Amino acid sequence: MILGNKKKLIIGSILTFILIISYLLGSGWLEKFIYPLKYSEYVEKYAEEYNIDKYLVYSVIKAESKFRADAESHKGAKGLMQIGDTTAKWAETEIGIDSTKMFEPETNIRTGCWYLQRLYKEFGNRDLVIAAYNGGSGNVRKWLETHEYSRDGERLHNMPFKETQNYVDKVNKNYEKYKEIYDRR
Repeated sequence: MILGNKKKLIIGSILTFILIISYLLGSGWLEKFIYPLKYSEYVEKYAEEYNIDKYLVYSVIKAESKFRADAESHKGAKGLMQIGDTTAKWAETEIGIDSTKMFEPETNIRTGCWYLQRLYKEFGNRDLVIAAYNGGSGNVRKWLETHEYSRDGERLHNMPFKETQNYVDKVNKNYEKYKEIYDRR
């Protein structure tokens, strides 16, 4: 009789666990946990100011730092959007930010949005913008001029840097998930 009660308790616990997980998955809670909208006050403000899709900004932040404001790469890129020193100095002269404050979320996100806008002005295509954000705009320009990487000079069908191709894929996957989760009507 005791064994029967233990089995009932175990089965009941498993069913309760399954129901809770089903509810959480159905409510989108888990997806929103994995794809958060952290720092939304800055993302939304500067995405609008620089005419950048906010979901692209969230996608870049997720890929670059996983929303860690104190992140620093082995190459010295800093903050949420992993802004390099050269880009930070350029932004300082162009938009008046303090290039020494790249670990501050507002400064970092503003700089990242400004830089994404510059890349859009240059390339006009999300995949190229993402590739240039990771691999450098000079490299992307060279790749577009090389038939091995671009058949039409407007899109890349191949990238010589596997890291950049993986990055483009990751940011695009993040972007599609953000759109799917938060643009549900």
